[in-house]
Amino acid sequence: MNPQRILVVGAGHVGLYAALRLSKKLRSREAEVIVVDPQPHMTYQPFLPEAAAGNISPRHAVVPLRRELRRCTIVAGTVTRVEHARKTATVQPIIGPAREIAYDHIVVAPGSVSRTLPIPGLAERGIGFKTIGEAIFLRNHVLDRLDVAAATTDPDTRRCALTFVFVGGGYAGIEALAEMEDMARDALKYYPELKADDMRWVLVEATLRVLPEVDRDMGAYTVAQLLKRKMDIRLETRLESCVDGLVRLSDGDSFRADTIVWTAGVKPSPMLARTDLPRDERGRVTCVPTLQVVDGEQIVEGAWSAGDCAAVPDLTGPPGTYCSPSAQHAVRQATRMADNIRAVIRGRVPVDYKHKHAGSVASLGLHKGVAQVYGIKLTGLPAWFMHRTYHMSRIPSLNRKVRVVVDWSLAFFLRREVVALGQLHDPREEFVEASAAGSRPGDHRPV
Repeated sequence: MNPQRILVVGAGHVGLYAALRLSKKLRSREAEVIVVDPQPHMTYQPFLPEAAAGNISPRHAVVPLRRELRRCTIVAGTVTRVEHARKTATVQPIIGPAREIAYDHIVVAPGSVSRTLPIPGLAERGIGFKTIGEAIFLRNHVLDRLDVAAATTDPDTRRCALTFVFVGGGYAGIEALAEMEDMARDALKYYPELKADDMRWVLVEATLRVLPEVDRDMGAYTVAQLLKRKMDIRLETRLESCVDGLVRLSDGDSFRADTIVWTAGVKPSPMLARTDLPRDERGRVTCVPTLQVVDGEQIVEGAWSAGDCAAVPDLTGPPGTYCSPSAQHAVRQATRMADNIRAVIRGRVPVDYKHKHAGSVASLGLHKGVAQVYGIKLTGLPAWFMHRTYHMSRIPSLNRKVRVVVDWSLAFFLRREVVALGQLHDPREEFVEASAAGSRPGDHRPV
């Protein structure tokens, strides 16, 4: 009997955990697992705010695929097409011609991308906050703006440099805003030219509340804490334009800002449009509770999906509700899906995924947080400690757990690093300029 080939598309929370469990629970003669992802690592997204703020090293917020998935075959590339009717996926490697990979089972888990709107200037000025690269860029950019403000004598330039706008009041937006403000305030110790009151931190949220995943009183507490830190909170307000850095809001206000961070939700990966798998009106792959793909009422044999890109019925909620696109669901869905694939390969019946959302935890900066877990509500230091403890327990591999704990432990004794490494984003610029100057007549000098 030839081993079944399981193709995992995407190595995010679902892809990594599913591939890891499949490779451990299935014998090599039963199945081979192939993982396709353009990145050589999985990003643990809940740690992006801490990585951006310098509380942990950015390298410790990612998990190397080849180290963690040693029993799997890793293909560095992008799935450009899935023809499940032929059980074939087309993969474009990083370099070279495309190749086809045949499979018996496919795990469709490309995740999600930032959900943007056609706002003038957003594509040119906006900064996302979904990848480790974006987190590093935001950190360097904020610190660079402090340098700009400290060096200039023009009040308009300084005001623009020190205005930071975050669009979206969900967990990503609130944590990014709070952590970056905390970091910038810490950095001001080394800028005698600047005062904390010179900075302006603006949150723009289209609805009347923040943190919709928790009760209203916890959202209200979060707003109150941010207001105490003199942040500008704009609820029921939309970003209408940011052309050339001129921010125009739906409440009629306008001002200039060098930093505009977009965290207003996600949408399923556009890669799903290049498959023949059924999707709902929001572009998600339609699934039944066993995490098998379903077309109407017909199970699509050999096709599985979970996480942000999948419409998975929530059996703990009212009929017609779906699991939220959270890491909490993604990790548990991955485990159930892997066990169900193993069951099908061994001729058993798959089991429904059912998990009641345990709650949410969020950091509001160093030693500050908000949490609502199993109906218990915590704020301040206890919530912050719960946030760290929970996410440290969830990040894959002992290697990363130890490194994160070491980073946190050192932070108790050493000051936070607040240096910008902006050259990381264009490391060849200086060399290119020197090469161009050296190519002009008369510029050659003996070495």
